[in-house]
Amino acid sequence: MKRVGVIGIIVCGDKSISIEMQKLLNEFGDIIIGRMGLPRQEVSAISLVVEGTVERISALSGRLGKFPELNVKSALTSFEIE
Repeated sequence: MKRVGVIGIIVCGDKSISIEMQKLLNEFGDIIIGRMGLPRQEVSAISLVVEGTVERISALSGRLGKFPELNVKSALTSFEIE
């Protein structure tokens, strides 16, 4: 079963992480159904709308959280989609 959720990403410090982050987002492109970015000089924000299994969404969120330049939070809906 699939769920819909959001992943919020705050990018702090060195923006060179964006290339590695983009590679990861491309790897999980099958579950990303929407994306919005707010670039700022000091801190940037990215929001992802995702639809996938809990395991796949958690894998993306966990791998993003391993980057020290990123602060990541995720929230999933409680209902399931077939």
